[in-house]
Order: sequence, then C-alpha cells, then structure tokens
Amino acid sequence: MNSDIAEMDREALWPALVDSVYVRELQSFADDHIAPHAAHIDKHDVYPVEILKKMARCGYNNVTLPKQYGGQGLSYTHGAAVFEEVGAASAAVGISLITIYQAQNMINLFGLESLKQRYLPAFGRGLLSSYALTEASHGSDIRKLDTKAQLQGHEWVIQGEKHFITSATAAELFVILAETDVGVSVFAIPRDAPGLTMYEGSNSATFGLRNGPHMNVRLDAVRVPADHLIGQEGKGVRQAVTVLNYSRTLAAAISLGIARAAFEGALTFARDRIAFDQRVLNFQGIQWYFSDMLTDIDGARVLTYHAARALDADDQIARWGSEAKLKASTVATQVASQCAQICGAYGIMENAPFGRYLRDAKAYEVAGGSSEILKNTIGKALMPIAGIGPKAKVSA
Repeated sequence: MNSDIAEMDREALWPALVDSVYVRELQSFADDHIAPHAAHIDKHDVYPVEILKKMARCGYNNVTLPKQYGGQGLSYTHGAAVFEEVGAASAAVGISLITIYQAQNMINLFGLESLKQRYLPAFGRGLLSSYALTEASHGSDIRKLDTKAQLQGHEWVIQGEKHFITSATAAELFVILAETDVGVSVFAIPRDAPGLTMYEGSNSATFGLRNGPHMNVRLDAVRVPADHLIGQEGKGVRQAVTVLNYSRTLAAAISLGIARAAFEGALTFARDRIAFDQRVLNFQGIQWYFSDMLTDIDGARVLTYHAARALDADDQIARWGSEAKLKASTVATQVASQCAQICGAYGIMENAPFGRYLRDAKAYEVAGGSSEILKNTIGKALMPIAGIGPKAKVSA
C-alpha cells in the first residue's frame, strides 16, 4: 500500500446497527478465525467443524436462545449482526451456522420441555445440527413425504430417506420431517441413532455456499423416544414454515456479508490500482459504480435489521423476512458481479475471491427459499393488508 493511503475505515463504511462494542468483537473474531480459512473451505468443500466449535465457546452459536437453556438471550438484531459479520468472512461458515439456528429454533419454539432440556444447552457446547426437509421426489414441496413415522409403544419408528441435506456431513443432530397417520410431523434424531446412515449422492456438490457435500440421509427403522416428536403431530408443515421465516432474516444477513466483502475488495483494488496516471477510484464512472452499490447495500442492511426487529416484536415476520432475503440476495449477486468487473483481469482470476463471492451470492438466491418462493410469500402477506382475508398481525 502506498504511504499516502490510510487504512480503510470499515467502521464508517458499515456502521454498527446494534451494540457497536459487540459488533467490533464479532469483526475481530471473524477476521482472526474465519476469513483466513474461507478460500480453503470453499475450494475443498469441507464443513468447518473447528470454527463452529470455537464460535460456540464464544457464545455465537446460540445468540437468540433464552438464557434458561444456556443461550445468550440476546435480540435478533444481535443475531443479524453475527450472520452479517460471519457472512463477510465466509458465507460457507454462515450457511453452517444457519442450520444450527434452524434446529434450535424448531426445538425451542415447539419442543416438549424434556426435549429442550436434553438438546438446547448442548448448542452452547458446540452441538452441530442439520435441518433435513428435502426428499428426492418432493424437493421443496413438504406437504406430502415418502419418509414415514409410526408410534410403537413409547417410541417413534422412522423409515425413509432425505436428499441433498445441508450440513449433514458433520451434523450430530438432525431435525427431520416425516409423515405420520395424522400428517407431516417433525422429529429430532441424534446422529448416532441405530439405523441412520448417510451417503454422498450424484448431485451432492453446489458451486456456491460450499460447506461440505450435501448428503443423503437414510433412516432404516430408526427409533427415537416419544418426546422426540417436536410440536404437534400433523402440524409439521406449519412449524417448518415458521422456522424458515425466522431463518430468512439471518440468511439475508449472510448475503449482506457477501456484498460487503466484494465491495471492500473492489474498493481496495480501485484505490490502489494506477491506470492512465491516476487511481482507478478517481474515475467518475468507477465512483458511480461504487455509489450505486453502496446505496443498494445500505438499503438492504436497513431492511434486514428492520426484519430482525420484527422477529423480536413478532411483527409480520413472513413479510419482512422474505423481503429482506429477496433484496439482500439480489443485491449481493449484483454487487459481486459488478466488483469483479471493476477489478478487470484480477476480478476473474481463480486466486482472487470474487468468483467465490459471486458463486455464494447466486447460490443464496436459490438456497433457503428461492426468490420466486419469497415473492409468493410477500404476495400472500399483502392480501390481508389489501382487505382480503384476516388482517395481518402488526405489533403495537
């Protein structure tokens, strides 16, 4: 770096939208313990076990979980900050973390007290989990499932197979959907349950959000205690949608992180690169590119943190979470593409990070609720506001 250039003021670029001391600690952790490993995780498609265990020791794996279950008891704005900073360092670590939050949210929101006492405190000790919904014949349509569960005495017996399951390679606990005589229901299944096996299918790898191959999980007469039914039998679809609505705000924060990382990388390049006897950043056209991108990122940040506050207030969660993920994921893809363009040949080099940013950003326009599904959800939320159907629940 040239001597006349000061260090980039990241604090001014991305002002903290929750407790600034907490955010600075987060950034320091992400810079020291996550970012140096991001390229390796992506290149080799591995689940970052040690990083997630270290994060648990620092209290980042259960930020929103109530203190009575060993959680931090903090707000979802704190949770959004965690996912934003982790996403900026490595989106793959972010996607690993989000499956942990999905499992603990499902148990915390709907589980029996005995199940909560068994598993929720373990998340603070580094329990790794996976949220297993998808099946080969049904994809995202979870209203009917081939995986079946029957109550036999004091145990549920589960038979079937889940496909393309994120974070399965290292999961120690699975939250799965299976169909009972009453309807689709949710179950907690520990990794070491007899009859649970995994294998890598032919379509296990993705080009972005690479945190280990997506595994197929086979359940061959797996038995779990009766209290491992999470919530009400036959209400699994509604429960799964509720948890997804929670996690979409956190997914939006990961996309913000991707956009920020790409923006900072391109801004540094344009500042330091000399072309035609001046810095690339001095060109008005380049400044316009950055102005548009910064405005889009700032807008997505405001929306995402509003969605986080809506989670705390139980205020139109489906609407705000879907809007946040839709906007943030779209902005991340656009920013990552534009930043690669600004950096010219360097932007498309394999050893530069911009290809990873672009792949991760695009993958998150599909994963965790595609843009089309999100638009459907927003449209449904709009109907009662327009006067069709029951009025939307709005916080005071």
